Amino acid sequence: MRFQLTGDQLALRAGVREVLARRFDGDALRAAQDAPGLDRALWRELGAAGFFALRVPEVDGGVGLGLPEAVLAFEEAGRALLTGPLVATHLAAGAVDGAAEGEVVVADVDPGGLVEWLEEADVVRGDAGGAVALKSVDPLTPLHRVPGVQARAADPVAVLLTAAEQLGTATRVCELAVQHARTREQFGQPIGAFQAVKHLCAQMLVRAETARAAVYAAAVTADPVDIAAARLLADEAAERGARDCLQVHGGMGFTWECEVHLHLKRAWVRARRGGGGAESEELLAVELLA
Repeated sequence: MRFQLTGDQLALRAGVREVLARRFDGDALRAAQDAPGLDRALWRELGAAGFFALRVPEVDGGVGLGLPEAVLAFEEAGRALLTGPLVATHLAAGAVDGAAEGEVVVADVDPGGLVEWLEEADVVRGDAGGAVALKSVDPLTPLHRVPGVQARAADPVAVLLTAAEQLGTATRVCELAVQHARTREQFGQPIGAFQAVKHLCAQMLVRAETARAAVYAAAVTADPVDIAAARLLADEAAERGARDCLQVHGGMGFTWECEVHLHLKRAWVRARRGGGGAESEELLAVELLA
C-alpha cells in the first residue's frame, strides 16, 4: 500500500500554504489579536480558492475532490492558526447558499452545545436560542454555549477535520521548538545541544508523525473508528506538543509577540469540540471489546 501524497495533493497543500502565508501571516495573526473579528475579505478569498467547496461535486460548482484533500487543506489551516468557523462553513457548502463561495459564514451548534463565532455568523445550523457568551481561553475563538442541548453523535467528518487542524498545530509547534532550540544560546551553545531539549523535540516529532499517519489513514477509510483514533492522537499531539514547545521557549513563549501560547489555547478549544474526546474514547472501547 502506498501512503505517499500524489502530485496533485502536494500541489493543493502548497497552494493552500501559499495563500495563507500571503493573507494570514504573523503580522495578520497579531493584528487579529488586537482587533478580534472575522476577516470577510479573507473568507471570500478562501471561498474563491475552493477551500469550502473542496468536496462539493463539480456538477454543483465545487472542486470535486475528496476527504483526503480536505484533510490536507485543514491541516494547513491549523498550522497557520486560521480563524473562523472553518469546519462548519465547509460542511455547509452545497447545502447553504453562499457558503461554498465564502459569501456566507456558517456556525454550528455542536453536540456539546458549543457554538464558535456565533455573532459573526450569517447562518447558524441548529437551535442557538438562549446561547450564553463564554470567556474563551483562546482570544481568537469567541464561544457561546447553548444550555440544555440534547446529546447526539458528532459528525465524523467534522471530527476528522478538527483532527486535521490539530495535526497542523502539532506540526507547527514542533517546527517552532526546533527553530528556537537551534538559535537560542545558553552557556555558550544552542539550547538544542542539551539532552533535555533534544528529548522534548524528539517526542513532539514522534507524536505529530503518529497522529499524521492516523489522520491520513482515517481520511482514506472514512471509518468512524479510525476517525475516533485519529482525533485522540491528534488532540494529544497538539496539546502536549504546544506545552512542550512552551517549555523550550521558556518565559518568552507566553508573550504576545510569540505565537506558541496561541497554538496551545487553540488546541484546548478544538479538543472540546463535539463534546470533547469522550465519544471517541467510548467508540474505540466498544470496538476493542467487540
